[in-house]
Formats: sequence, C-alpha cells, structure tokens
Amino acid sequence: MRYRTLGPTGVQVSTLALGAMNFGALGRTTQDEVTAIVDAALDAGINLIDTADIYSDGESEEMVGKAIAGRREDIVLATKAGLPMGEKRNHQGSSRRWLVTELDNSLRRLGVDHVDLYQIHRWDPTTSDEETLSALTDLQRAGKIHYFGSSTFPAYRIVQAEWAAREYHLSRYVTEQPSYSILQRGVETHVLPVTEQYGLGVLVWGPLASGWLSGAVREGQEIATNRSTFWPQLYDTSIPSNRARFDAVEQLAKVADEAGLTMIQLALGFVTTHPAVTSALIGPRTLDHLHSQLAAADTVLSADVLDAIDAIVTPGTDLAPQEKTDTPPALLNPSLRRR
Repeated sequence: MRYRTLGPTGVQVSTLALGAMNFGALGRTTQDEVTAIVDAALDAGINLIDTADIYSDGESEEMVGKAIAGRREDIVLATKAGLPMGEKRNHQGSSRRWLVTELDNSLRRLGVDHVDLYQIHRWDPTTSDEETLSALTDLQRAGKIHYFGSSTFPAYRIVQAEWAAREYHLSRYVTEQPSYSILQRGVETHVLPVTEQYGLGVLVWGPLASGWLSGAVREGQEIATNRSTFWPQLYDTSIPSNRARFDAVEQLAKVADEAGLTMIQLALGFVTTHPAVTSALIGPRTLDHLHSQLAAADTVLSADVLDAIDAIVTPGTDLAPQEKTDTPPALLNPSLRRR
C-alpha cells in the first residue's frame, strides 16, 4: 500500500480508501460482513474510511462504528452531511443549525467523540459560504472534527469557498471529493487544476464507474452489479451514452489485457496516477470485491498505457454528462436563467 499526504494537513492516508456506501441496506450487507471487510482493509494497510449520514439512512455509520470499535486510533475517519435525511424541511443543507445537529447524530451513530474529516456532501446554493465555514470552524475548535472538506463541488464554488475563508478569517476546506474515472473525466478540466492550485487533498469517488470498469458490465453478458436493480438507467442500452460506455469498455479491456492488468487495476491505477489525486475510494460489498480491488494498491500505469486510455476517452470528457452531480443550479432551474 502506498501513502500520500492529505492536502495541507500532514496526515498520511492510503492511496486506496474504504468507502462505506454499500454498507447496510443499499449493499445488502450484514454487520458481520462489514466487520470482515473493514478488518481485511485495515490489515492490508488502508487507513482511511469514508461514510456519510445518508448512506442507508445512517445504517452505514452505525455499522462502521461497530466495525472499528477498538481500532479507532488506527483510522482516519471521514463522514459527510448535507443531503436530505428524511422529509423534514430543515434536515438537509449546510446551515449552522443543521450541521451542528447532524454532526452530533453522526458521532452517536459512529460511537466516537470526533471525526477526522467532515465533508459537505454537495454544495448548498441556499446557504452562504460564511455561514457554513463559520459553523465548521466552530465545530473544529470544539474538537468534534479535525478537518473539513467539500464533496462534488463545481470548481468555481471551491474557489469561492477559499476566498470566503480568507475574507472572514475562518478555517478552510482541505479536501474535495469529486467523481472521477476513465469514463467520467470532466473534472480534469477545472476541478483538479483548482484543487492543485489551492493544495487540497482529493478523495475520488466512483473510480470503477458503478461497475462499468470492474468487469461487471460487459457487452453480451448479464450485468453483475446490484446497482442495476436500484438504477437500471445506468445500464440501459437504448441510451446513447451507455452505448458509448460499452464501446469504450471493450477497447479498455484490450488495453488492460495487453498490459497484463485486470480492468480494476487499470481503472484504479488510472485515477491514482493523476498528480492531484490523494486517494481513490473503493466500495466493496464482499470480501472478494475487496481483494480484487486491493490488487491495484501498487499499480502504476506506464506512459504507453495512459496514452492508450487517452485515445479511447479524450481527457476532460464525460461519456455520461447527464449523470454529473455538480451541475450549477442555473442550468437545471429555468427560473434562474430567465429572471
């Protein structure tokens, strides 16, 4: 396992990190299965675990808390807040009111007195940067969080938050967690250059592209990922972007074969090669999944392999742009364009 410094913090984290979205109802995993995955990941050298309040409505945090009991000091523990937790009006967003409340809920579910990294799950256009950063700074000073970061923020919002932290003399985000894979390379255009400019750590989610790059989704075979049940549109062959992904995956499989790599090694090696990336989040549902992903821990892609990937998916290109989750509100809400 390789390790890198997490942004400006001085904290060393593994280049593969354990994502916990599949823990609980979404991934249909039991506590025993989760504990076995966590133990195996830690024994292999992974030291960063990332979860969120919304994952299976808090069940993921509860399972992580039970799995890490007695090993807390070995772990850089991260969680997130901001997406809706239920139907109540103010149980979402990044207001001081909600973040103070929801952090306590997360700490209770995790069974800890602090988290190392607390992340705003999505940019909240209804809340000012000053409000959010002020609340996070106070929670940091109270010892409930060590650092805080953003997740899936557009590049211009990362810049704006950095400006606000300096303008109002507040602590700043030290990490960004974007979606990044061979098939979704849009963040290479603006987000990753901005994180490099400001020295942020980058924790990549979705490096296996919801199974497209794990070998679970191939032309002419049954789709072997549970996400086909929850999000069938991700694999609907009548959608042009999915046809483009099928074509790209078949070409990438040839590149992997010629390089003597699995698709997983190719995919994880690709994102961890980018100089802006600190860690790639893997989200195994089973021990077999974990071991196949751990095989990429030391994968370093040659220049020839990287060039071959660029020839298949152009740098800065998203093959499924409709799946991006950082689209500015003004492009989604006509009233913001037609005042």
